[in-house]
Amino acid sequence: MIETVVETQDRPDGIRVVTIDNPPVNAISAAVRTQLYDAMQAIAADGQVKGVVITGAGRSFIAGADIREFGHPPDPDARGLTETIHAVEDCGKPVVAAINGACAGGGLEIALGCHYRVAGPRALIGLPEVNLGTIPGATGTQRLPRLIGVKAALDMIVSGDLASSEKALSHCIVEAVEEDCVEAAAQLALQRPVKKLREDDSRIVDVSDDFFQTYKKGMTRRWRGFEARFRAVEAVSNILLSYEDAVAKEREIFVRQQDTAEARAMRHAFFSDREVTRHPSIPKDTPAKVIRKAGIVGCGTMGGGIAMNFANAGIPVTIMEMTEEALENGFRVIEKNYANTVAKGRISKEAMDQRMALLTGTTDYNDLADVDIVIEAVFENMDVKKKVFGILDKVCKDGTVLATNTSTLDIDEIADATSRPEAVVGTHFFSPANVMRLMENIRGAKTSDETVQTVMKLGPRIGKVAVLCGNCDGFVGNRMLYQYTRQAGFLIEEGVLPQDVDQVIFDFGLPMGPFAMGDLAGIDVGYLVRQERIKKYGRTNKREPSVADKVYHLGRYGQKVGKGWYDYEPGNRTPKPNEQITALIEQASVELGIKRRQISDDEILERCMYPLVNEGAKILAEGIAARSLDIDLVWIYGYGFPRYRGGPMHWADEIGPARILERLEYYAKERDPDWLEPAPLLREVVGRGITFKEWTDCKR
Repeated sequence: MIETVVETQDRPDGIRVVTIDNPPVNAISAAVRTQLYDAMQAIAADGQVKGVVITGAGRSFIAGADIREFGHPPDPDARGLTETIHAVEDCGKPVVAAINGACAGGGLEIALGCHYRVAGPRALIGLPEVNLGTIPGATGTQRLPRLIGVKAALDMIVSGDLASSEKALSHCIVEAVEEDCVEAAAQLALQRPVKKLREDDSRIVDVSDDFFQTYKKGMTRRWRGFEARFRAVEAVSNILLSYEDAVAKEREIFVRQQDTAEARAMRHAFFSDREVTRHPSIPKDTPAKVIRKAGIVGCGTMGGGIAMNFANAGIPVTIMEMTEEALENGFRVIEKNYANTVAKGRISKEAMDQRMALLTGTTDYNDLADVDIVIEAVFENMDVKKKVFGILDKVCKDGTVLATNTSTLDIDEIADATSRPEAVVGTHFFSPANVMRLMENIRGAKTSDETVQTVMKLGPRIGKVAVLCGNCDGFVGNRMLYQYTRQAGFLIEEGVLPQDVDQVIFDFGLPMGPFAMGDLAGIDVGYLVRQERIKKYGRTNKREPSVADKVYHLGRYGQKVGKGWYDYEPGNRTPKPNEQITALIEQASVELGIKRRQISDDEILERCMYPLVNEGAKILAEGIAARSLDIDLVWIYGYGFPRYRGGPMHWADEIGPARILERLEYYAKERDPDWLEPAPLLREVVGRGITFKEWTDCKR
């Protein structure tokens, strides 16, 4: 029996209401397309129907394609979406879309096939296909420009953003915004004539091939590597052709783009975003503590940024510092950050004032007694952190989550400084904490399920992507980073310069290479982290790169002092190569007895990226990360790994683990036997002929 997902109801005034009812979001399944087509054919043949309203059941209009059909061959008996949209437009009766909620992708394309549109106040409207590595494929690239103009349509399609109902009204996507959008749509259907958008070229003015080329050039910096966005512009540019030819070319581009590495990567990231908080180690019925008030220890760069996340979510925050001066400095920085956001038009001055009002400063630990979670964000030193947690253990109420923002240190050792290790958890925010979306949560040996569930649920509430990891040196992100930066350090000793490495990594898609990143984070910070690791683990017999410590001892601490691996002019973050650094590197090669050589870009990329994947394999095998998707999201949201590559483990699956194994074996033999030995899990997946994702799925 075929489930009914499109229902119709006749009103006394001659309006037939067609309701899409395919829970939970009324996605466009094969059944929806076919039943909507049949409903419109029946309406066309029914002389009693004066007009039509198409709407959605529940809180959504039509939220896009049915993701349950992704990766499956199309149903040969189902109607196509373009065919269905033309049936809507050609039914012969005025058709009005009552957009009651989410209207995205194919949902908007259906609404554009209607003759008019009315939105409810909570509607969200857009064509986000580029966020899945593809383009609108059912007339959207030809209809939206005809409705709102080419430039406005391009901006909407290329960004993939969803517009509020009010913004949609200002862009003339909808005729009105009404609380009862179905009733308003019915009245409009009785008052207006049929108006086919595909026949209206009045908004297609002042466009040419030059216009589209100029538009693409303007996209280059922001969207480098995101090829789907450029293909979307190509599809829109066909508006200079006939509608029929343009729609045919749109479909060609859509089909071609669907099977690209970018589309596979973007779909992987999309599904991972939705799966990441459902961690297999947390029982589904585990409750989360209610967070009504937060505390932060430390009002420096990290502490202030973390506090802003809570204030942005409407959660009051008490920020504790050791001195009034440090507190005042921290609050000035927070206020400046908010003021910059206001100046850019992203929030109002009123919103800024409301958020600042949620922040309270103190120099007394006792003022943290009633908070539901406290996050320590002090200097990255174990002795300092243990002292802080010893105090928090005494002053905080029972049930308070005690969290540390450490980026590398042992969570269990920190927890041992308290009488309640089950309440201690790592919440590693990335800098700048008010901007970067990753929240790497670290579970200690004694951390309770309830504590873990609390921070995992807290992440999305404060605008973060929460990823759960196990406890080890560097956790997931920084542990992998060590291997990446270590090879970069060896490469400059062997023959290249920092700018050579950074350019290759930038071209690969990261926002900056390892040396520019080091300058941004602080050469001194990196040095002190290395010293802490030596203090805890001692020195190994393996060789380590030598130049970074020399740069530190020159007092070149990075961007904050205007000089690190590179030089920086005041007020300008553009890195400029420095002759002293070049000489320092060349002298280090002499001291190490290394004859400098030409190194290809391919070797630079492989030497930096393959060890990254190799360490990811070790992390999976040890259970530090439960799934390859967890590693991918850590690197996408924490380090800027290009989303269009899907994260390091997905990228490895895409290019083939066998290739990585072969190259690592070569480099381990020829270049670096200490650090490039392939991980046992890498050998296993290659031997079994599977991917890291398949290994993860089998394990579960």
